[in-house]
Amino acid sequence: MEDSTIIELYWQKNADAISETANKYGAYCFTIAENILHSVEDSEECVNDTWLHTWNAIPPQKPNVFRMFLAKITRNLSFNRFNARNAEKRGGSEITFVLDELGECVSDGSDVEAAYEAMELEQCICHFVRTLQERDRNVFVRRYFFTEPIPVIAKRYGLTVNNTTVILSRTRKKLKLKLMKEGYL
Repeated sequence: MEDSTIIELYWQKNADAISETANKYGAYCFTIAENILHSVEDSEECVNDTWLHTWNAIPPQKPNVFRMFLAKITRNLSFNRFNARNAEKRGGSEITFVLDELGECVSDGSDVEAAYEAMELEQCICHFVRTLQERDRNVFVRRYFFTEPIPVIAKRYGLTVNNTTVILSRTRKKLKLKLMKEGYL
């Protein structure tokens, strides 16, 4: 079923929207959650929560790219679950490494004075990512949005693990310079 048809089902509050979404994007959303949580049970719960959040968000929202809309919801829910699960002690999952890697560029947000500043920072990072070459952009997004392990990214793009690590390191350095230039660091 086409995404536009599924979105229309949500607008009509037709329960088939959820089953159609699950059929088309269930595995995709599960992979996103599993990359962050490394727990089948928690990932399944996040995916189910994704359907509920999607149901509540449409309407009033009408996503342009339904797949990315679902990815963002799943990712946010997974991060929230990860943070709740690891409130006292950080585990050794991929998300810990991803957050540590990005920590050199971006603060943890605990001292952000206003939501407006956070929105500006997000726009600055999005603009930066759009300026990257396609391969570097894809590697960066796979690592820091989808939290894929470096060996998986390397295999996906026919790179060595070392080459992938170098690409990510250089991209983080460029991001850090951009954020410094824009006054965020």
